[in-house]
Amino acid sequence: MGMGRKVQPEHVGLIKPRDVSSANFPWTLETCHAPFILRRTAESFSHKKFFEMVGLKKKSQEDIKKIFHILDKDGSGFIEEDELKFILKGFTPNGRDLSDKETKTLLAAGDKDGDGKIGIDEFITLVAEA
Repeated sequence: MGMGRKVQPEHVGLIKPRDVSSANFPWTLETCHAPFILRRTAESFSHKKFFEMVGLKKKSQEDIKKIFHILDKDGSGFIEEDELKFILKGFTPNGRDLSDKETKTLLAAGDKDGDGKIGIDEFITLVAEA
């Protein structure tokens, strides 16, 4: 499947790696008696928060299309479930894999026509709705 497709030069700088690492959401704040305690939680990914934190919502439609093509690792014109699992790695090599539940939730949010994959127009809508 070509999951290692290289980022094209024109795609460099669309999203900054530091934005992605801060938006991975592997931690939540939980209050105790006194200070906040950082705790790793499962199922913590929120595409809406992620898109907002990395500035995707502020990108032009052309930039969003370029990002779509980065995430479409097999070049099929769709982002399928197996590609969604690695969506954070599409922005930075250090991104974590989404859990199966997170992947299915993201697919359900983006797959407007129910065909089991996210097309470019669906991706644009997903970003806009975030």
